Amino acid sequence: MHADITHAMRQTMTMSIEPLADVDSEVVELVRDLIKIDTSNYGDGSGPGEALAAEYVEAKLKEAGIECERYETTSGKRQGVNARIEGKDPSKPALLIHGHLDVVPAEAKDWTYHPFAAEVHDGMIWGRGAVDMKDGDGMILALARSWARNGVQPDRTIVFDWLPDEEAGSEHGSGWLVENRPELYRGVTQAVGEVGGFSLTLRDDVRLYLVQTAEKGIRWMKLKAEGTAGHGSFINNDNAVTKLAEAVAAVGNHKFDLALTPTVRDFIKAVSDALGMELSADDPEELLAQLGPIARIIGATLSNTANPTMLNAGYKHNVIPGAAEAMIDGRFLPGYEDELIKDIENLLPPGVVLEDVVNGIALEAPFEGPLIDAMGAAIRAEDPFGTPVPYTVSGGTDAKAFSTLGITCYGFLPLLLPPELDFSAMFHGVDERVPTTGLEFGARVMDRFVRSL
Repeated sequence: MHADITHAMRQTMTMSIEPLADVDSEVVELVRDLIKIDTSNYGDGSGPGEALAAEYVEAKLKEAGIECERYETTSGKRQGVNARIEGKDPSKPALLIHGHLDVVPAEAKDWTYHPFAAEVHDGMIWGRGAVDMKDGDGMILALARSWARNGVQPDRTIVFDWLPDEEAGSEHGSGWLVENRPELYRGVTQAVGEVGGFSLTLRDDVRLYLVQTAEKGIRWMKLKAEGTAGHGSFINNDNAVTKLAEAVAAVGNHKFDLALTPTVRDFIKAVSDALGMELSADDPEELLAQLGPIARIIGATLSNTANPTMLNAGYKHNVIPGAAEAMIDGRFLPGYEDELIKDIENLLPPGVVLEDVVNGIALEAPFEGPLIDAMGAAIRAEDPFGTPVPYTVSGGTDAKAFSTLGITCYGFLPLLLPPELDFSAMFHGVDERVPTTGLEFGARVMDRFVRSL
């Protein structure tokens, strides 16, 4: 890892190339069109699926003369699009650029503007998927179309993929594809995707661009308590609901130990260098106080986490049930999975057992090498106050599936954001929105970045 990330990134400034004149000309229109296509993923197969969005992407690619494949995964409505742009140098490994077409559901009554109208107000596109992640989908679609219009052939083969089902764990998307269609990713050694590259303004002359180099693993668990069923009016010292409630409270209130992974250490060092002050994870409150709203994401990457999310017990008001269950969303840092399980097991009272529901690996990639250098050059060419830094994302992405093919994955679809925008609240939140100028910035950076590889 670099000892002085800020200095290293500035050294790459001269490596950048000029972006295509029209690369940012239609990204706003493409993102708006995609948001207007409802691809809500309820996680139970009841949603509309991604077929209409996949048809749109396919049509836009073919309109530009780009060969592509619109594929189905587990059903007709679970669809995506894959396109391969062959590079001039066959000795170079291929790069995958990917995004997902599905979004989490939205209740229109809760929103200022309809979540699937993609209205533009105050310089922002409002709508479900504006940041997660129709913005990235539109950005890479704009990139591909601009290359086709300008006759660009990159040195390195580029594989584009617009995927289904990321918002429900990727079983019907990237997880299915790596098992059943691995040939789509032949020759790919590195990938870039979501939740990375967005700006964090610390001062007027200091902006960090958070590149996702790591993501926490997933351990979704079930707590099961058993007891003696009986009448609700009786004294019951073996009540399954009481046992479960004690366990849920213990897990929900537990403070996990701080854990300094390489990515966390490098992030703290980069923030310290940028601000000219010594920060430490030993004082997380001081560290997070420097980060504004993005602190809720960063704070979740300083330790393992476990949150109770669902409860199920009983069937009648005056009947004590014989069993009760709770669902726990556990997330672990790279290298800290065993600690998560041990900590939770130690919190459980007698009569409560732990069962696994979903497992997902943690990832961590090095923040060094030509790919990282190219990111730095592209960012600084568009923003002289910008410095890319590594960070860990607390959620999960399609990178988990692609990494099983031996692909090293990063999150890098850049956005220049207003300092006052609570970006972390946009993910799965009400009134999700993205600045139009930020999208245009991202399209230019991506063009500089990818063509320089």
